[in-house]
Parts: sequence; C-alpha cells; structure tokens
Amino acid sequence: MANTYSQLNVHCVFAVKGRENCITQNFRDELHRYMSGILANDGSFPLAVNGWLDHVHVFFELPPSMSVSEQMRMLKATSSKWINDNKFVKGKFSWQEGYGAFSYSRSQRNSVINYIINQEEHHKKHSFREEYLGLLKKFEIPFEDNYLFEFYD
Repeated sequence: MANTYSQLNVHCVFAVKGRENCITQNFRDELHRYMSGILANDGSFPLAVNGWLDHVHVFFELPPSMSVSEQMRMLKATSSKWINDNKFVKGKFSWQEGYGAFSYSRSQRNSVINYIINQEEHHKKHSFREEYLGLLKKFEIPFEDNYLFEFYD
C-alpha cells in the first residue's frame, strides 16, 4: 500500500498442548530458527524467538497487511506440522489454543529481545504460570482463569 508506514512490535507467547515439556534441547534451537523463517516468509520481521520446554516467545515486527491472529495461526500450524513431520516428539504434537499478544515501542525492543533470549535463566526462578500472569497484569489485560492456558505447576 502506498503511503502506509508502520512499526508494530508484537510479542506473542503460546504453549504446548497439555503443557508437556517436549520442546527439548535436541531440536529447540532448530525450531526457533524455523519459526523465524516462517515469520519472515509471511512478511513479518523476526526480532527474537526463544522459549522453554513447554512454551515459545516470538517477538516480531508485524506488517500492516497481516493481523496478529493470522500470523499466529500460520506460525502455530506450520511449526506443529514441521515438528510432526520430523518426528521430534512421540505421538502427535500440537499447540494449545490461543496465545498472549503484547505490543512494545521501538525504545523497548532491546529489553524485550534480551528477556526472550534469556528464557532458560528466567525459568530457573519463575514458572511459566508466574511469567504469563505477570505479562497479563503488566499490560492490564482482564482475564478469566478458566480461559488461560492449562497450568500444571
């Protein structure tokens, strides 16, 4: 679109169905690289992709021609198919329904990138439940407990 300018920095978080700890070291880095490629192919600009055993954080610039929900649908569908096709986990892999989406200004990008890159260290001190609820509260997003991810802490 002519004369359309934007900078939409989006941080999304989503979890493995059943919150299984199945995103193991043997394919985790490859998964994150693959997800970065999906984002780029869809016209988004990946800034950071990382996660832990049961969830993933993606931070990217979203083009004005795509919605967050469409990007997440594509990312989750394509990555789960890739995991299943490569048989990285026993049984059928899938992501839980839904995701959390949070927007940041350009001046906040480096701190968000560092936060996402340091997920392993972060989860030595905080559970995914604490992390996710903390994001919802920080962004003042109203939520109902029965519509959150499945938590098994």
